[in-house]
Amino acid sequence: MIISKEELDSLLSGRNSHPHTYLGLHPCELDGKTGLVARTFVRDAVTCDVVRIQKTTEKRFPLKQLDEAGFFEGFIPSLKKPFKYRVRVTYANGEVRQFYDPYSFLPTLGDQDLYLFSEGNDLKIHDKMGGHLREIDGVKGASFAVWAPNARRVSVVGDFNHWDGRFHSMRSMGSSGVWEIFIPGLEAGTKYKYEIVSQEEHLLLKTDPYGVYFEPPPHNSTVLYDLDQYKWKDDAWIEKRSKSEGAAVEPISIYEVHLGSWKKVIEDGGRPLSYREMGEQLGDYAKEMGFTHIEFMPLAEHPFTGSWGYQVTGFFAPTHRYGHPDEFRELVDVLHEKGIGVIMDWVPAHFPKDAFALAEFDGTHLYEHADPRQGHHKDWGTLIFNYGRNEVVQFLIGSALLWFERYHIDGLRVDAVASMLYLDYSREEGEWVPNEHGGRENIEAIHFLRKVNSVVHQEFPGSLMIAEESTSFGGVTKAPEEGGLGFDFKWNMGWMHDTLLYFGKDALYRKWHHDNLTFGMLYQFSEDFVSVFSHDEVVHGKGSMIQKMAGASITEKSQTLRSLYAYMWAYPGKKCLFMGTEFGQSSEWRYDGSLDWHLCQYKDHEGIRKMIGDLNHLYTGNKALFERDNSSEGFQWIDCNDTESGILSFIRRGHNKADTLVVVCHFTPVPRSQYRVGMPFKGKWKEVLNTNAGEYGGTGVGNFGEVFTQDHPFHDQPASVELTIPGLTTLWFKWEGEE
Repeated sequence: MIISKEELDSLLSGRNSHPHTYLGLHPCELDGKTGLVARTFVRDAVTCDVVRIQKTTEKRFPLKQLDEAGFFEGFIPSLKKPFKYRVRVTYANGEVRQFYDPYSFLPTLGDQDLYLFSEGNDLKIHDKMGGHLREIDGVKGASFAVWAPNARRVSVVGDFNHWDGRFHSMRSMGSSGVWEIFIPGLEAGTKYKYEIVSQEEHLLLKTDPYGVYFEPPPHNSTVLYDLDQYKWKDDAWIEKRSKSEGAAVEPISIYEVHLGSWKKVIEDGGRPLSYREMGEQLGDYAKEMGFTHIEFMPLAEHPFTGSWGYQVTGFFAPTHRYGHPDEFRELVDVLHEKGIGVIMDWVPAHFPKDAFALAEFDGTHLYEHADPRQGHHKDWGTLIFNYGRNEVVQFLIGSALLWFERYHIDGLRVDAVASMLYLDYSREEGEWVPNEHGGRENIEAIHFLRKVNSVVHQEFPGSLMIAEESTSFGGVTKAPEEGGLGFDFKWNMGWMHDTLLYFGKDALYRKWHHDNLTFGMLYQFSEDFVSVFSHDEVVHGKGSMIQKMAGASITEKSQTLRSLYAYMWAYPGKKCLFMGTEFGQSSEWRYDGSLDWHLCQYKDHEGIRKMIGDLNHLYTGNKALFERDNSSEGFQWIDCNDTESGILSFIRRGHNKADTLVVVCHFTPVPRSQYRVGMPFKGKWKEVLNTNAGEYGGTGVGNFGEVFTQDHPFHDQPASVELTIPGLTTLWFKWEGEE
C-alpha cells in the first residue's frame, strides 16, 4: 500500500479536502523505481483496471483493492507523465463498465476566472459557476463549481453515485473558496446536489446556487439541463431594442401577471397554463389590449407557491411549475414575435431560510449577514444578502445578467428596493446597526444597485431597470455618475396611495381631499415614474380595485373606476396595471385560483376591459402622452382648484403642437352642463375618449364627438369651450387645428 493509512481513512470517511492530490495518476517513486501511482474510488467495484488509450490499442494496468468500498491503488513503472485513460471496473453482479476518471482532468476554472469572481467583476460568471454540460478534451460530461470557502469538504452527489459524498469529492481552488470538479458521462436530466461538510463536521445537503433547473419539492434537486439547443427567432426585436431612443420617450404600458393564476385549464383538472400555452394566449390578449409589456411576478425557482415567487431559492432558474427552461424561452420568443416586451420581477433584497438552499450555505453565514440586526428581515422572516461581500454581489449581478442573456427578457422590476436602501427599514431603535458614518443608509446595498444597473445597461442596450421603491430616497432614476442609483423608472407609490385614498371617499366628501390628486405634481418630475396599480393593492383584505371605489352599486363603481383609469393614462408617467383589474374583477386576487373571466359577460366589467384596450391604443398613438413624461413642459394644469365640482383639467403636450391633448376629469356623480374649460389653442377639439360611452357601459352622454372653442379667454388660456360633463367621467380632447 503506497497511500498512508491516515490518507486512506480520510478518503474513505469523506473528510479529505484535497482528493485530486491522491486520486487519479500522479508521479511516484517506489523501491527506487520511478513511475505513476494510480488510485480510484468507485462505489461497489470488485476489480479495477486503468486502461491507457492509444491510437489503435488499449493497455490495461490492474489495480489492487485496498477497501471493499471500492478503493483501488496500483503502481505503473517506467511511465513518468500522466496519460489519457479510462477506468474499467467489474461489479459484484458481473456488470463491467469503462469510463473516464473525474480525477484525470485539469480544473475547468483558471486563475483569471477565480480572480474576477473574488473581485466581483466576472460578467460571465453564470457560465462558469454551477453545473454545466461540457465537452473537455473530447469527453462529454458536466463541470461543477460552487463557492463554499468555509467547508471542510464538498462533493457532488446524485443518483449516479447513490448520493454518497465520498465518491465525487471536489477540488478546492485555494483562497477563492471555490470548489470544482468535472464528472464525465453525466447527461441532461441528471439530478444532483452538493454535500458539504462544515468546519463543525455537520453534513449539509444543498442545491446549486447557480442551478438552471430544479425538480419539484420536497426533494428540490438541481437538474442538469442543456441550454445550447434552443434557436432564438427574435433577432430583429433585440436589434430594435438596442437602437431605442430611450425608454423615457417611448410609450410603456405594462400588464402585470402572475402566471399561475392568470387562467386555468379547467378540462385538465384546473391546472395553470404552461409556458408554451401562456405565450400564445397571453401574447394574443396583451396585443389585443394594446399593452406594450408583460411583467411577470417572480418566475425564478421558489419552493413555496404561497410566496408568489418572492422567496427565491433558484436565482438562475425559471421555475419548474410551468415547464422547462427552453419552454420559458419559447414564451419570451412568442411574446417578442407579437410585439410584447417582457419584464421579470427580480428579488435581490432577501432570500428564504430553507435549509436546502442559500441559508448558512457552507455552515456559516455566507450569503447573509451573521448579525440578525443586519441579516434578518422581520417583515418576511427571510435573510438579507450581505452586499459587502464581492462574491455575493457577483452572484446577484450574474443572476440579473443571466435573465437578459439566456432568456432575452427586456427588463427587471427590482422588488423591495426600499428595504435594501435603509438599515433601519422596519426596525425599532436598537434593532439595527448604523453605517460607518453613523447613518441609516445601507452604503453597500446602494453601491450594489448602482453597479448592477450600470452593468445591465452596458451589456444590454435598451434594457429596463425598474425600482419598486416607496420612500423619498433621492436620485433613484438618476445616473450613478450623477449620484443616483441608475434605474430607468421608479414605481410611483405615493401617487398610488393618494389616488386610492381619494377614490375610496364618498363623492360627497372628495372635495376635502382634492389635494390627494394635486399633491403628486409637486414631485412628479423629480424622478422618472411608472404610475401603477399592482398586485399589492388587491390582496390581504385591501379589496379589489372596483370594490375600492366609493359607490352604491357595481355600475357606479364601474363608472368611477373607468374615470380613474382614464385619468391615470393621461397623467405623466408610464403605466402598470395588475391582471384582472383591467376588467374590474370583484374579488381580491387569489394566487391559487384563476381570474374571474366570466365577469366579462356583464357590461360593467366588459366595458372597463374595452376601455383599457382603447386607452392603450390611444396612449401609444399620441406622443403627447409619453414623449415628455420626464419634463414639466409636457404637463400643465388648466384648473386644479374646482374642489366643489370635483373637476380637474390639464394639458398634455408633445414636441409638436398638433399632438396636444386636453384632459377633463369629473369625480362626482352630478352631471355638469355648459361647464367652461380654458383651451390652449383656438379651433376644433375632437373628443377622442369619453369614459361614459355606451360601449363602455355608460349612458353615452357627451359632446357628440367634438367641440369648438369660443373666443373667450379662460383659466389663463386664450380660448375656452363649454362642455357637457357626465358624472364620474373623464374626457380627452385632441386639437385638430384652427377653423
